[in-house]
Parts: sequence; structure tokens; C-alpha cells
Amino acid sequence: MATPILGAQHLGAPPWPTLDPFLFCVHHLDLYPHGNAAMGPDAPLTGRRLGMDFDPSNDWKMYHGRQVPGFPRHPHRGFETITLMRRGFIDHSDSLGAKARFGQGDVQWMTAGRGIEHCEMFPLLHQDQDNPAELFQLWINLPASHKMVDPHFTMLWSETIPTWTHTDAEGRTTELSVLAGTLAGVTAPPPPPDSYASQHDSHVGILTIRLSPGATWTLPATVPGVNRALYHVTGSSAFVAGLGVDGRMLVQVRSDADVAIQGSPEGSEFLLLQGKPIGEPVAHHGPFVMNTRAELEQAFHDYRATRFGSWPHGADDPVHGREAGRFAVHADGRREEPGV
Repeated sequence: MATPILGAQHLGAPPWPTLDPFLFCVHHLDLYPHGNAAMGPDAPLTGRRLGMDFDPSNDWKMYHGRQVPGFPRHPHRGFETITLMRRGFIDHSDSLGAKARFGQGDVQWMTAGRGIEHCEMFPLLHQDQDNPAELFQLWINLPASHKMVDPHFTMLWSETIPTWTHTDAEGRTTELSVLAGTLAGVTAPPPPPDSYASQHDSHVGILTIRLSPGATWTLPATVPGVNRALYHVTGSSAFVAGLGVDGRMLVQVRSDADVAIQGSPEGSEFLLLQGKPIGEPVAHHGPFVMNTRAELEQAFHDYRATRFGSWPHGADDPVHGREAGRFAVHADGRREEPGV
């Protein structure tokens, strides 16, 4: 039988390579210190390139933030962002008037559509302890028919994200969290209504797969013609269909074949990204992803003219109150809190 492996490569610093329909995959892990009164780091910022602090040699980064780490007000058009905040919190604000604080395994899925400005700040809430932050952010493309849909975000609170545990013959466990799609009869919460993942034949799947030390599990086949990528995120020496996976690697596998996986001696974690390729031209520049250069030029023109709406939040890098819990206020004023 032919190997299900289509390709493999070691991963360097993010962003990592992706397969259509995905455009971008990044993993951030920042060991932030105690917070100060402004919810920034209670540590000297001398020598940092504030506004563009991406130095990989540091344990933590300010990114584009100058007081609080994060990504102040910036635009998007023509694609979607999916942010899994595993540790720490993100404070979201946008040009539709919406805002949110999410973390502890929550996912925000935002369809930028015809255009939105938003900010993503990392408030350091704890003044008496460190504030580690860890997240994955993915960009997924939109087909030409959906490039100009209304912008919208959906919160997938961690309490609503289904998990499934498999126990192998040796009693070792594999735990799956299904953020998008269906696997092993487990279906994720719905994505935004105009998302590419909402199209019934897109076969978009996003899962985290955690294997205990030496655990074995088989990723079941799906339909042919789907791009399927396994990112080995943690672990030293796992196996995918008999291929040794040394450290952080990307393994592309066939979608119409079962794929046997074995975790590292200390345990492994994989991120699975899959989807039917859109197969359209991609014209990408900065925060805009369109199909043609002319559409990109129009996006920049529209943004200069409209800023994609108002900005009712005052500062370009707002953070919510220190005592605020996890919440979301949508553009229509609807408020959500997990468990309420």
C-alpha cells in the first residue's frame, strides 16, 4: 500500500507554511512577567523596538504594542482569522463597535469579509504573578463569492468546544479538541455564517490532538481532494504513518487514507488543519487578501476613504477593565458570557 505521506518539513520560526484554503499559521508563546497598573509588563522596556518588537531571542515580545503587548487597531479584508487563546487573555475591539475578552481555551473566529478594523491586545491581568500567554492564530481564505460579505465574529467558548478521548490497547490516551468540522462523530460549534467552513463541501477541520507518552491513534480517512496538514507542535520523536517526526514538523498526508500516529516518549501535540482547496488566484498584501491586483488596490482605496467604519473605542489599543471576566459584546449589542 502506498504511503499516505505527501511531504514533510521542519518548522522554523512562525509563521509556518500552510495549504489552501489556509493562508497563515502562527504560534505565539510569551512568558510575560507580572503586570503593572496599566496591564503592561512590570519590567523595563529599554532597548526594545517598541511598535515592532518581534525579537525571537526574548522570552516575551511587545509586538506592535507600546504599553500593553499586542496588535493595536489594524484592518482586514477578504479572509478570516481564527484565534485559539490557550493561556492568558486577548482584549478585542473593532470598528463595528464590538468588543470581547477571551482566553483559557476560547476561540474567536472572525470573518473580515468586505472590511473591518480591530485590535488584539494581551492584558497582563496579574500583578502578583507572571502572565504567560500562548495562542495559535490561523488565517483561512474566502472564495471570490464571499470576499465582500458582511464582517462578523463568533465566539467559541472553551466550554462549548467538544473533546473526545481515545484509549489504545496499552491504556494510553489521545485527546482531541474539535474546533471546526467533524471527526469521530464529534462536531464543533458552528463557525460564522458566511465562513468558508460553513459551506457544506469545504470539509474544513481544525483540531488539536494530544497524545500521552507513546500513545497510538489513527486519524481516519475523509473524502479525497482535501488538503490535510499535521503540525507536530510539542514532543521530540513522534511517528506519522511510520515517518519519524523529529521536533516541530509539518507533515502533509493524503485525505483518503487512514494515518497512524504515535506520540513521543514524553507526549506529543499535533495541530490538524484540513480543507478542500479553494483553488482561486490569491492576491495578498499585508492585511488584505483578494483575487486580483486591482481588487487589492481597491481595498487600499476603500480603507483610506472609510477606515471600514467608525472607531468608537477612543485609543487604538484599548484594554478592558482588570476585573472584567470573559465576555463578548457583538455589533448588535448582544452580550455573551460563557456559562450564562
